[in-house]
Amino acid sequence: MVNRKNLKPAESPNAHFGARLRRLRDERGWTQDELGAHMGCSGTHISAVETGRRPPTPHFAARADKALGTGDQLQRQCRVTRGGALLEGFPEFVAHEGHAVEIRLYEVGVIPGLLQTPEYASTLAKSAVKRGAITPDEADERVSLVAKRQKVISRPCAPLILAVLDESCLRRPVGGPAVMRPQLERLVQFAELPDTVLQIAPFDMAEGRPFDLPLYILTLPDRQVATYAESAQRGHLERESASTRRLLTAYHQLQADAHSQAASVAMIEKARKGILS
Repeated sequence: MVNRKNLKPAESPNAHFGARLRRLRDERGWTQDELGAHMGCSGTHISAVETGRRPPTPHFAARADKALGTGDQLQRQCRVTRGGALLEGFPEFVAHEGHAVEIRLYEVGVIPGLLQTPEYASTLAKSAVKRGAITPDEADERVSLVAKRQKVISRPCAPLILAVLDESCLRRPVGGPAVMRPQLERLVQFAELPDTVLQIAPFDMAEGRPFDLPLYILTLPDRQVATYAESAQRGHLERESASTRRLLTAYHQLQADAHSQAASVAMIEKARKGILS
């Protein structure tokens, strides 16, 4: 087939959707023009979505499901692509995270996704379903995304990951002892990896703690720095700005005042033994 572009579904949520659309189209033996005719759009439009150059809309996904006879598969995938089960701005961040050469993160209240066990991630997702915040299908998608994101830790040439967790991450008993015990063990295992640093910001840092909300700082392959911060309603990704540099400085200050890795692991082990007792 002439000029058939190789797709890289791991690059971004849009790329993942496009690769799935192409696979379903290929299974039916249709060209892009033929699928477009069934959907009432051009083959060029189909090409742009398949290659990730154009994001899918809910209306596009619904028409594709109808044309391909796939129920609501692509509509559910579109919701993930557009962050239906996620905060606005998070899918864009995940795409950059997968290629970062350095990841600095700060989390408060819950263990961050990169360090979660499947049981911990599932417990959080089920709780969101119980509250009516997401659907069961969106919960499955959220847990699946956690697992996909964690592949960055074991990929060839894995990034340097520096994690600072507020002490509240250890003290919040998500899922009870059966979930928290292996989760705390996972943190210790993470700290033992060659390209990681794990620190705990203790409660007694008090007002000296520079951040109140989760923060990620990514160093990208071109050495540009991007920051991702969350509020209750949305996330925001920002690249190379004065505020990015200020956040990086504040993160270094946080690391300086947090416990060392050895002291942090000791605190985690103490918390784990408290759960066991």
